[in-house]
Amino acid sequence: MTRGILIIGAESSLLTAVAAEAGKRVERFAMAAIPSHPADAERGEARTGGASRIALNWNPGSPISARAVVAAARNRLGHIDEAVLVCVPPLIRGEAEELPPVLVEKAVNDHIKGWFFLAKELCAAFNARGSGILALVLSEPGPGSARDEPPNLIGAATGASFRALSQALLGTSAHKPYQALGFSSESGEDAPFAAHIFKIMEEGGRRNTGKWHKFGRHSLFH
Repeated sequence: MTRGILIIGAESSLLTAVAAEAGKRVERFAMAAIPSHPADAERGEARTGGASRIALNWNPGSPISARAVVAAARNRLGHIDEAVLVCVPPLIRGEAEELPPVLVEKAVNDHIKGWFFLAKELCAAFNARGSGILALVLSEPGPGSARDEPPNLIGAATGASFRALSQALLGTSAHKPYQALGFSSESGEDAPFAAHIFKIMEEGGRRNTGKWHKFGRHSLFH
């Protein structure tokens, strides 16, 4: 029986790299993305290398949509064995007094609320099935911006929220029937980081569950 892989995250080079790694392992996988622009939303099925990518529609700010996207992935794949949530905080520089309210509201919906709604639905699905892997992937910013650049307040806040949610899920995973794994990277090397994520997931066993796996240069040689 082939693995059922669901990948969800903001459109980014890291999301593309994670999808490419999934395509090396299965003939079909499901993916839902937060589009950079509303017109970029994509549905249907497309070829990604040698694999078929099932693109699902997802409205991150809606709990109903979270339930629907998990159900759609399960229906199309038959089952979900691995769910990979890819958080790439948005880069929106500006002083606090300059932030447009519409950008704040969109960031909260897309990059904070959406992860909570998805975590609820995926944990419930894995609990009901009695198995599964929930991979929580955070692309962290590198060294601070130049001194004369405005701060990325929204990106910092959304990244911190995802890390806090992930840490809570990892902390309670020891007594769950599924595995929860955390991954983070500041390297900016998306393809090696994506390969590292799947390598850890495929090692099996429960010794990695509940842990953060930080990717860096030393990881390239393991």
